[in-house]
Order: sequence, then C-alpha cells, then structure tokens
Amino acid sequence: MLNILPRTNINFIGRRRYAFIVSGILLIFGIMAFIFIFLGKANLGIDFAGGTMIEGNFEKPISVGEIRDALSKIGHGDAEIKELRREATSSFMIRIKASEEEVTKVGEDILAQLEKDYPDNKFNKDSIEEVGPVVGKILQNQARTAVLLALAGILLYIWIRFDFRFGVAATLCTFHDVLVILGLLFILQKEITLLIVTALLTLAGYSLTDTVVVFDRIRENLRLFRKKGDFASITNTSINEVLSRTVITSITTLSVVLTLFLVGGEVLRDFSLVLILGVIIGTYSSVFVASPIIVEWEKRSPKRFK
Repeated sequence: MLNILPRTNINFIGRRRYAFIVSGILLIFGIMAFIFIFLGKANLGIDFAGGTMIEGNFEKPISVGEIRDALSKIGHGDAEIKELRREATSSFMIRIKASEEEVTKVGEDILAQLEKDYPDNKFNKDSIEEVGPVVGKILQNQARTAVLLALAGILLYIWIRFDFRFGVAATLCTFHDVLVILGLLFILQKEITLLIVTALLTLAGYSLTDTVVVFDRIRENLRLFRKKGDFASITNTSINEVLSRTVITSITTLSVVLTLFLVGGEVLRDFSLVLILGVIIGTYSSVFVASPIIVEWEKRSPKRFK
C-alpha cells in the first residue's frame, strides 16, 4: 500500500478530551439546526417547505431591484431573488415560499408579470419547480425516515461484524457527522434540499467506511498485542498504522469534490460543499470520535472484544 507518511506515533487518544470539547460545541449548533428543521423554521428548500422556484435569464442586463418592483405589483415583493453566475448574462433564480395559493398559479403570474413589465427584455425560462405545502411535509417525513433507517442499518451491520460497542460507537460517530454538518449549514444559512439530504446519506457511508478500517486494525491488534499493552495504547497504535491510508483516501476524495464545487455550477455548489465538509468531518470523527468512544467505554467497563 502507498505510504505517503512516515511511521507516526501521534497520541490521538491522549487528546480525545480536547476533541470531545470541539465536537460538543459543533453538536450544539447541529442540535439547534435539527430542532429548527423539525419545526420547519430553518432555511428549507421548496422540496420541503413547498413553493415555486423559477430559473432563467433576461436577454438584456437587469437588476434585482427591477425584478422585485415587477413582482411587488402581484404581491410577491418579498420573493427571494438571486443572481446566478452563469455564462448567460442576467441569469436569476426567483423563489416564492408556499402559501394557500396554488403554486402553479404563482409561477404563471410571475412569468406573465415579467413579460408585461419588460416586453423588450424577454425572460427565457430555464426551469421551474413547483411543490405544494402538503407534498413538502411528506418529503420532510420521508427524509427523516431515510436518515434514521440508514443509521439503524449501520448499528446492525457493525454489531454483527464487530461487537455491540463498536456498533454503538460507529452509530454515534455517524450521528455526530450528520449533526455537525447540519450545524455548519445552519451557520452558513444554506438551503436544506433533497439534494443535501442525499449528500448527508452519502457521507454517512463514507464516514462508516473510514471508521471500519480503523476498527478492523484495532481488532487485529487486540488479538496480537492484548497482553502487551492496554486498550488505549493499542487503539492509538492502530490509528497511527492506518493514518497514511486515511490521508490518501481523504485527499483523493477531496480533490474530486473540490473540482465539482469549483466547476459544477450553481445547482451542484451546495451539494459539493456538503461533501467537502463531510470528508473533513468524517476523517476527523473516525480518529477523534469513534475510537475514543470505545476507549472510554472499555475504561469504564472492560471486557474482551471479539
């Protein structure tokens, strides 16, 4: 195996309490984000909140203020209007949150008003998304169910393959990663959409893969050196032994998602940002969250692992 790092002897486990403090602070924001999402008060995309989103471009330059003036005439002056960075000039995203009004009527009204106010500056519609409030609630529930089922599957898989304690540690680690990323998105005021949920589930699998590699090495070293050292030192040695592999995997993955972030366009920018954050947080948690949890558990209730 390619080894880009010399043999390290970093005391990761000895620094676990500092890591717990950092994770605790990040988790506070994550829990806040989860509560706001559950209450429907976070920055939810129209997938979850319902509403109308139109993307397109004008043939001639136009300002956000001019578009807002036109929409104010039909009662949508509070619409979210965002200029998009695209090859076509004057590209915009217009988003209206759901109301009791039919979403299809909202989209038609917006297009008609823009055509009426700017007949010499045609608005070319690229896409339009329309989701009713009821459908948005259903998608919220389905997204929550998908995340919980994925975490339950992780617990079962690790429990069968390793040991119940390993399963609990891996599940808590995955919870940690998802909540921390949610917290960071909350701080950055990023929109939570189905694409973001997809990214979170992808990262749950990525984090688990890295954690399993560390757990595998811990199990191997327990069989070889159990009588020669305590559990904490064996865990620390195992992390150092797979550190080069972890770094190579993270750098390779980051290079791909960073490229996606830079050239993937507006639609994939938030998705790739979540992947970038997830790779960093997932790598950190495999070393400073999953393994230290097992060490703390073993310290309080020692037993012979499989």
